[in-house]
Amino acid sequence: MDWQQLYDRLYAVYGDCVCPLVHDSPFQLLAAVMLSAQCRDERVNQVTEKLFALAPDAPAMAALDVAQIAEIIKPCGLHGTKSKNLQGAAQMILDRFGGVVPQTMEELTQLPGIGRKSANVLLGNVFDIPGFPVDTHVKRLLNRLGAVKSDDPEKIERIVNKAVVPERWTNFSHLLIFHGRAVCHAGKPECDKCTLCDMCAFNKRKNK
Repeated sequence: MDWQQLYDRLYAVYGDCVCPLVHDSPFQLLAAVMLSAQCRDERVNQVTEKLFALAPDAPAMAALDVAQIAEIIKPCGLHGTKSKNLQGAAQMILDRFGGVVPQTMEELTQLPGIGRKSANVLLGNVFDIPGFPVDTHVKRLLNRLGAVKSDDPEKIERIVNKAVVPERWTNFSHLLIFHGRAVCHAGKPECDKCTLCDMCAFNKRKNK
């Protein structure tokens, strides 16, 4: 795979991308990322507007009852688990990290509800530390293209981190996600509209 060409073609279409989850602080992005699991960004942004009006930071979130959080975030789904994680993460930030969202993969993944993907979102979007989040769009596109042959997010992350310069990791993930949402859909990819069609193993197999 010509990774440089892959990045450049997507960049020509989508440019420098901005995280679509609305936030004013690292803690707010942390909360929004938790809520985004199996939920569209647009709905998360609607919910966080109400949530952050009550709990814009870790002390305020930790002070809320789990049931109160759950009621607010119900439209995002999985509200029982997400509400416990939100309150638990806020309390851990206060107790273990001095009220400040940590800035390392090791520390971020100690927080309930935060795995490598979520940690990479935070590192790249609020701390300017290179990180390559692998979500379902990233995994689907890179496998369809033939750039990777794996469903393991950590393996995909390692492959990309070796092939692409660190300063591009965060935007590259955004580019793949935006392209997955706009063109390379899970059910019916619009190959005729795709700027990557001549590079794509899936498209070549389809047209044999």
